[in-house]
Amino acid sequence: MFIAVTSEGPSLDARIDQRFGRCRYFLIINTDDLSFDAIENQNAALGGGAGIQSARMIVDRGVTRVFTGACGPNAYQVLASAGIEVVTGCAGSVRDVIGQSREGSFTTAAGPNVADHYGMGQGFAAGSGGGMGMGRGMGMGRGMGMGRGMGMGRGMGMGRGMGRGMGMGGNRPVAGQSAGPQNVPETADEELETLKREMDRIGKRISDIERQKGGKGKG
Repeated sequence: MFIAVTSEGPSLDARIDQRFGRCRYFLIINTDDLSFDAIENQNAALGGGAGIQSARMIVDRGVTRVFTGACGPNAYQVLASAGIEVVTGCAGSVRDVIGQSREGSFTTAAGPNVADHYGMGQGFAAGSGGGMGMGRGMGMGRGMGMGRGMGMGRGMGMGRGMGRGMGMGGNRPVAGQSAGPQNVPETADEELETLKREMDRIGKRISDIERQKGGKGKG
């Protein structure tokens, strides 16, 4: 069985990257023999549509499940429409997730667990809100983010003690993460059109796979 895991590095001992669309690496793993491909995520720097583009790449890899920390609504819809199960809230190392997958001790997410544009602008930080922005966490919290921006992250959302911020100027990049330009997020209409195009592409892909299976059955 092939699974996809969001990872902070290109090895099985790397930690889980909490962001799906903007993770540093995707590890495509064969859980039978632990062989894997490490794919650097080129969509991480996108201002908008990173989740959709990353999900499309995963669909093309033929995996059955995705393990990550957080998955937004657009990426979740693309993956679910292709029949891929999404497991959120993962932590620890990639090896930990492989063990979880082999034992079947996981719960498939019924929907996204973060809002649009999650993780934009800087890395995910436990218990902190980065720069001037909106932190997501369990309860109310204030803190200096990893981006070292002067401001307050205040958030209410999912994931105990897990916060993130969308930096607004003056932030320094987290080590190992490219700064990249700060892009303006897509409007709701643009996202809708992007998602519609993606759904059409997935529908065609599903039809192609079904035809291929039908042809093999006849042979």
